[in-house]
Amino acid sequence: MNDMPLADLPPDEHLWQQVLAREPGPFLYAVTTMGVYCRPGCPSPRPLRKNVRFFADVALAEDAGFRACKRCDPKGERARIAQSVVQDACAFIEAADTMPSLDTLAARSGYSRFHFLRMFRDHTGVTPRSYAEGVRARRLHAALASGARVADAVADAGFGSESRVYEKTSTLLGMTPGAARRGGDGEIIRTALADSPFGRLLVGATDKGVCFLGFAEPDEALMGDLYRRFPRAQVVTDDSALAETVRSVLDFLREPKQALDLPLDLRGTVFQQRVWQTLCRIPPGETRTYGQLAEMVGNPRAIRAVARSCATNPVSLAVPCHRVVGADGDLTGYRWGVPRKQALLARERAAAG
Repeated sequence: MNDMPLADLPPDEHLWQQVLAREPGPFLYAVTTMGVYCRPGCPSPRPLRKNVRFFADVALAEDAGFRACKRCDPKGERARIAQSVVQDACAFIEAADTMPSLDTLAARSGYSRFHFLRMFRDHTGVTPRSYAEGVRARRLHAALASGARVADAVADAGFGSESRVYEKTSTLLGMTPGAARRGGDGEIIRTALADSPFGRLLVGATDKGVCFLGFAEPDEALMGDLYRRFPRAQVVTDDSALAETVRSVLDFLREPKQALDLPLDLRGTVFQQRVWQTLCRIPPGETRTYGQLAEMVGNPRAIRAVARSCATNPVSLAVPCHRVVGADGDLTGYRWGVPRKQALLARERAAAG
């Protein structure tokens, strides 16, 4: 798509409608009266249609004499600078023994407290304090999994007392410190394997709910994934206990008329939990881009953090990450294969229709 005159636009002026709706897309639009070019999702006031021209890329827009908008940053220059600043701050937090203050981090970045905080939150989806707590949680989990005493692991991870850890058990570890120290030992995960329209299916569940749901791989690969997540848990085959759960999943795969409603035992950071909960709000057969999902989560610029949360989703189908697509509508990657993602969406749309 090059610079396109009005006569060459599709009859429904699809590109213009995307601009009006601020929908992401693989093109740019320029405003002749302002001399700037923007992304279709730019938050600037909408121009008059007669003053708009469309371009396929930055080079074509600039060759035509337009300059980049400072609000939507179509060249990504400000985004790259911000990403570098945030990466440096994250590395600094990772290396610190204690949580650096916001003043220290802001001074290191060269930005004001407010500007730095906004940049950090936009790119990571969390505040510096929440990120630091995640770092301490990972240190704590690693120390406990290695067999360290709870008191020693808590101190080495930078927590002031064991009581603080126990108060935030579900947020930090998803299990008690003792269970984490044993690598999940003491927990029982019941499993069931079955044939599905998309190959083999594995369901794993604790007493709280489904903690793993995978498909389309050999049994040993699916079980290996489960064991990596719960290295010392007692994993037992229990087809009868999970019969109803398996039946619900198979019914959904055959005829996905409505969301797959199962009791879940999800273990992740606060941000991951928020993304997974938001995914469940996307109706069957519909899709959202990663950018739209980030907006739904409340962090419009945390697109990468949202994508990472989708990629680490442990219960596919129940948390429908297959309903998220790229900015241009491309199906992008999917843990269980893009053809299956396409098939799932096609079945959902057919059922919804």
